[in-house]
Amino acid sequence: MLGLDLSFLSWDMLSKFIVKGFVFSIQLTIVATLGGIVFGTLLALMRLSGKKILTLPATIYVNGMRSVPLVMVILWFFLLVPSGFYAMIPGGSNYRAEISAIITFVAFEAAYFSEIMRAGIQSISRGQVNAGRALGMTYAQNMKLIILPQAFRNMVPILLTQTIILFQDTSLVYAIGAYDLLKGFSTAGKIYGRPEEAYLLAAVVYFAMCFGLSYMVKRLQSRIAIIR
Repeated sequence: MLGLDLSFLSWDMLSKFIVKGFVFSIQLTIVATLGGIVFGTLLALMRLSGKKILTLPATIYVNGMRSVPLVMVILWFFLLVPSGFYAMIPGGSNYRAEISAIITFVAFEAAYFSEIMRAGIQSISRGQVNAGRALGMTYAQNMKLIILPQAFRNMVPILLTQTIILFQDTSLVYAIGAYDLLKGFSTAGKIYGRPEEAYLLAAVVYFAMCFGLSYMVKRLQSRIAIIR
């Protein structure tokens, strides 16, 4: 059918070319998600602090990042950061593309997670904020003990959805030569002389993983709605 030949698909091919790229894509997704949530939460708190000295830089950063394509940020960081920066990291010179991808993704995703967290925090009733203040809690204590735990629970489905999008975006690191899942399939396709089949298999893997995760998020969202 369509002249496709999948005979090159074997465990030997997967272990040599695909597993390494798959592992890096998963690692990049996890690190970028955790880092994005941490820094995104800080940015959200800065924007909601009401203090111009905190609000202004956070707003500029978030709006600036969200206005630029991710692939451009990846290329800028990879091409403009001096080699000396990577030399300061043990073994960094050998993994320049991978390190660039991790730093870029954390910085870029923080802007998107920031908006998600800001919406989650603002979804909490103002009465709970006032109740915390009435008990003598500081702004930090109010956020830590009352607001953020509820906001995280409300935002879990959206955070996971953004993580799925992030996993799809990891394929963009192919532009700087990082060995991700797509790079693994591309390399295998070139070596075995079946590039069309390799890219088709890559699409199937991305679709299967994202569709499965999206289904799990949908089920989780239904459970959270029931608890509410």
